[in-house]
Amino acid sequence: MEYRPLGKTGLSVSILGLGASPFGNVFGNVEQADADRCIRAALDGGINYLDVAPFYGLTRAETVLGKALKGVRRDRYLLSTKVGRYGPLDFDFSGERVTASVEESLQRLGVSYIDIILCHDIEFGSADQIVGETLPALRTIVDSGKARFVGFSGLPLTLFPRILDRADHRLVQVILSYCHYTLQDSSLEGYLAYLTSRGVGIINASPLGMGLLQARRPIADWHPAPPEVRDACRAAAAFCTEHGVELSDLALAFSTARPQIATTLVGAGSAEEIERNIAAVETTPDPALLARVRQILEPVRDRSWGSGRPENDPLYGGSVPG
Repeated sequence: MEYRPLGKTGLSVSILGLGASPFGNVFGNVEQADADRCIRAALDGGINYLDVAPFYGLTRAETVLGKALKGVRRDRYLLSTKVGRYGPLDFDFSGERVTASVEESLQRLGVSYIDIILCHDIEFGSADQIVGETLPALRTIVDSGKARFVGFSGLPLTLFPRILDRADHRLVQVILSYCHYTLQDSSLEGYLAYLTSRGVGIINASPLGMGLLQARRPIADWHPAPPEVRDACRAAAAFCTEHGVELSDLALAFSTARPQIATTLVGAGSAEEIERNIAAVETTPDPALLARVRQILEPVRDRSWGSGRPENDPLYGGSVPG
């Protein structure tokens, strides 16, 4: 397993991280024993970064992960969880709520501190509140020793510089972007120089586009991607299958290859899944095959979807920082 520095945090993270959202039964049933084996396989395979959130399974994922980590030495893993989102439409970024949320997560996870606290899906909140209330509250938690670093996550990339340019530089050390560094959508690439110049650690999540770039199961009905994006991804998956390759393996190898991106999170709910993912990132893809798949996806390259409040949504305007 390869490791990279996470911005200026001093942390060294595995290029592949484990997203624990499946532990919340959001993609199907995952028993505690499955989660236990998944965590053991991840740690034994060199993965040292684990990510979860209260939102996943309405706290179930945190509870299951906490039980799976019981008895594991704390120095074997780096752990992030989130604050601010607690249900599909339940958002609260107030200082009081996020402070209480961290305490609740510590109890469910069975740890005395969390390495990284992320404001979850900030496009559903007020930028003024995030900058003026949420981030300072999380800094107080860091000062108390209950967390080490602070960051935020979201889909709209244009929101990242809006927050970072306004926030005290001491308040944000990490960002988590999802669905924007994949075979189909690599628009995060346009922000890497800016984020690196700010010394911010970059976490990439959903390298399979929340299920678009795989063939093992149908694309979920709830997926927000436009029909033409779905169709192109199905065509890419069919092409890979014809050539004896799994599209998801190719997608993982692509997403973890960019050195400016410290780590890429992918969800897994079983030991078999995580072992396959580890093997994928340790394999160099056929350049000709990769080029052909990207050609199939070219008509929908960087096509995304809306998320959050209109004023925070890239589909309502915004530009890449210069």
